[in-house]
Amino acid sequence: MMRVGFAVIALVTTITTMAQNGTVSPYSIFGIGEFRSGTTIDNRAMGGLSMAGDSIHINLQNPAAYGDLRITAYTVGISYRTIDFKTNDLSAESVVANLEYLALAFPVSQKMSIGFGLIPYSSVGYNILDETVNQSQDTISTFYEGAGGLNKVFLGTGIQVSPDFNVGLSAHFNFGNLAYDRSQTVQGLQFGTFDNRDSRINGLDVNYAFTYSPEVYIKNDYYRLRAYFGVNSPLSFTSENRQAIGSFFVSNGRNVELVDVDLEQENLKNTDVNVPTTYKYGLGLGKDYKWFVGAEYHNKDMSAFKNEFLNAENVGYGKASNFIIGGYFIPNYQALSGIYNRMTYRAGFRSSNTGMIVNGETIKESLFSFGIGLPMGGTYNDRFSNLNVGIEIGSKGTVSADLVKENYFGINIGLALNDKWFIKRRID
Repeated sequence: MMRVGFAVIALVTTITTMAQNGTVSPYSIFGIGEFRSGTTIDNRAMGGLSMAGDSIHINLQNPAAYGDLRITAYTVGISYRTIDFKTNDLSAESVVANLEYLALAFPVSQKMSIGFGLIPYSSVGYNILDETVNQSQDTISTFYEGAGGLNKVFLGTGIQVSPDFNVGLSAHFNFGNLAYDRSQTVQGLQFGTFDNRDSRINGLDVNYAFTYSPEVYIKNDYYRLRAYFGVNSPLSFTSENRQAIGSFFVSNGRNVELVDVDLEQENLKNTDVNVPTTYKYGLGLGKDYKWFVGAEYHNKDMSAFKNEFLNAENVGYGKASNFIIGGYFIPNYQALSGIYNRMTYRAGFRSSNTGMIVNGETIKESLFSFGIGLPMGGTYNDRFSNLNVGIEIGSKGTVSADLVKENYFGINIGLALNDKWFIKRRID
């Protein structure tokens, strides 16, 4: 049913402008949009692995890692992605560029740090044309357009309870607007109809995590074992809704009639949005300042998702999951010369089940990623600063059941700046 529309979304986006909504995926029509990564560029280069923390980087997904931070850290990330859309018959392409995060964290004691910032949570951005033929052989054209997204402001803290055990907690305030528009024309008729829906969504969620990182002795050497457990639990999401319906002239697009729907009467003016809880488990092994390899499994029950105002007829929800494996390698962290010796090399893989079932098909995603961390600092305060660059190559969806498959290539750049606060300088 949506085969033609999925091709059109790519063509329209390419011709007009580079997207600013965070996504151009037709699958963002469902739910509250396409969920964003929410991880730093260095973590994304490892497939999204978020269990490992260190003394100089902010970890946006694992608040327990704040307990490892020993220096003030500022971080910002941007991304650029090209996407090829394919159906059984058609193909097109588009591009999207985004600001991925802004964050600041700093230690308040030797064993505790605090962080705060802004992260995109979900994005909506699609243009879908669905064309069918009625019994009179007239073409019925239905055009779907969506835009907007949710962002989150967060405040987090982590504590090193013991040399081997960290706990962390972060609270998030989510906010944003989603716009969903549908218009329909019938061949030979002078007027078309439209249905415009807008939602202003606010919500709170908390993210708490635990890491256990003992040293283990294996074959005459010491290594660092790391176990991780995290939970993201939405507390409340509410949506303030508006709907307008009417008709328009097909020839010039001008409205003939516009009516605001009385959503109060239908108990849809203010609705609850149920977002399921996510559970994260991880296990890894490494050598401090040298290398680390880990695996994570995330799961949530998307069948618990509910958005009464924006229900879709051809989508269902089931179990969602992520499997991630990734790691890093540093040739010589303490090298006095040779930038290649102090660079961090990262790689990872992620396989995801989104939990969406569209036209009877489960929507899955997989990606390979790799990247490097380039040391930048040279002065006393900023010698740990670094530039992180990552590449992502992946695919999402399927061409079965008249759906679309997305193949994408992404370049991500993150800047991590470090400083030392509250330190007295000695002047001889």
